[in-house]
Amino acid sequence: MKLYLKLGFILLVVSVIATGILAYVNSITAPQIEALKQEEAIKSREELIPDSIFEEVEVSPDFSYFIARNKDTEEIQGYTFIASQKGYSNNVKTMAGVSPDFKLLGIKVVEQSETPGLGANCTASTFTDQFQGKISEDLMADKDGGKIKSLSGATITTRAIASSLKQAIQALEQDVVAKQEVQQ
Repeated sequence: MKLYLKLGFILLVVSVIATGILAYVNSITAPQIEALKQEEAIKSREELIPDSIFEEVEVSPDFSYFIARNKDTEEIQGYTFIASQKGYSNNVKTMAGVSPDFKLLGIKVVEQSETPGLGANCTASTFTDQFQGKISEDLMADKDGGKIKSLSGATITTRAIASSLKQAIQALEQDVVAKQEVQQ
């Protein structure tokens, strides 16, 4: 009995030390990881709508977007946002750029953990390029009667991306139109 208590106590001490070390390392690396994510988000926005300055607008705790203004004229060039919905494995986060008339300028999948070789192909330009020029009504997978060609073997991922973009564009359009009406 004494041996079991001694071994249990040793295991407890080792666990506490390991937990403390992990907590310390996390406290050091978490801010750096967050800073890298922010830098990547800025680069992605600049890729989607180049030569712009971005102003964030928070609609709700779940949804915000950026207004992209021309650096010289400050004219609105479009909007960027992140759309997210559950795919096959986990949430698929997609950054999108839309024109002032709410047509997609382009998309970039910024976070996904879909099946390698199937759903993970959602990051390929052969898939993402087909979204360019689409409006929210066009954003349905071909298997559901829409205009987005599904990834082979990854219809769930395709549906998640298309559906999340459709919902986000509609929310964006409602907010922008409501703010324009208030200004008039």
